[in-house]
This record gives sequence, structure tokens and C-alpha cells, in this order.
Amino acid sequence: VQLQASGGGLAQTGGSLRLSCLASGLPLDYYVIGWFRQAPGKQRELVASITGNGDSRKYADYVKGRFTISREEPSNTVYLHMNEVKPEDTAVYYCASVEAPYGSYYYNNPPTMNEYTYWGQETLVTVSS
Repeated sequence: VQLQASGGGLAQTGGSLRLSCLASGLPLDYYVIGWFRQAPGKQRELVASITGNGDSRKYADYVKGRFTISREEPSNTVYLHMNEVKPEDTAVYYCASVEAPYGSYYYNNPPTMNEYTYWGQETLVTVSS
């Protein structure tokens, strides 16, 4: 199982970025995928998550209405569409997964950060003011 995050970079306040998480070795249908971030001097936190069939999406309050998580099955990729970015969105972003087939415990109960099993490498997002 391998998760490869990409798409980070520099954006201006109010701009947009799209992060990609390419999953290898696991079918998206059976996994919850989450995007996390960690800003300098702060703890890692959940940004958004999506279930395997895409019918349930969760967002942190501070990104609701600005960020959207989506999945594309043919390419086995989960995206984080970041709009109206702010300097406080500056962080390293990670994607992670946990097995959660339809009807399973983690399908019905959003996993905590510690319950995610596989983690990809980080991609850096910097938002200038």
C-alpha cells in the first residue's frame, strides 16, 4: 500500500490549489481517505475525509465552504480542492487511509487520526498574504 501526495506549492491569499493523493495497492472503495495538515509548531490535524464510495465527507470547521474532498475511481486518486486559501492554511499536508468497507466500524464512525493505518509523504502548501 502506498499513498503519494502531490500538488502543494505557493498560493496567494484567496487563491486555489488542488492536492492529489494517488493510492496504490488498495481499492478506494474499501478505504476511508483523510487529508491532514501540520503547521509549524502545531499538532497534526484532520482537514477532511471521504468514505470509499464517496457518500460521506467530513470537514474541519475551519475549511468548511472553502475546501472540497473528492475521489476519482479510475485513477484511484483522492483530491483536496483548496479555494479561498488563507495564510493560516500554510502547512505540510498528508493523506492517509484506513480500511473501511461499506458497513464497517470505520465506515460508520469517522476514524481518529491515530486510527489511520497508511500515511503518505507530505506536500507543502504555502499561502502568502
